[in-house]
Amino acid sequence: MSAMEDILELYKLPYNPKRPLVCLDETSKQQVKEVRNPLPLVSGYPERYDTEYERNGVSNLFMIFEPLAGWRHVEVTEHRTAIDWAHQVKALVDGRYKDAETIVLVEDNLNTHTPASFYKAFEPEEARRLINKIEFHYTPKHG
Repeated sequence: MSAMEDILELYKLPYNPKRPLVCLDETSKQQVKEVRNPLPLVSGYPERYDTEYERNGVSNLFMIFEPLAGWRHVEVTEHRTAIDWAHQVKALVDGRYKDAETIVLVEDNLNTHTPASFYKAFEPEEARRLINKIEFHYTPKHG
């Protein structure tokens, strides 16, 4: 219950550009390609196509959202490893939020969403620098 209360309290805070509230999540999406061309469109008939497809790999989508600024960004990657996550967060720290004192980061409890992931991706000094810029908050499990 404390994780839910923590998140609800965060969402009540006013906008502060020095402490932006940023939500981050990711999902995998299967890529498909058609195996047959759709039939040409004919006036008065619905679109006609075959639902058979060929699997064409998987892509990962990182969704980054700053609700109080009305900003969102989707980054498509080939993988969703701890290292991929660390690079996404580094891009936030050194890019859009380079002037922020602290990024208030809301995420789920995925095993890659931890400070340890920075150490898998970067040298210890860089990992520590990034960790010092992030305030981690986790959504409740099964919430």
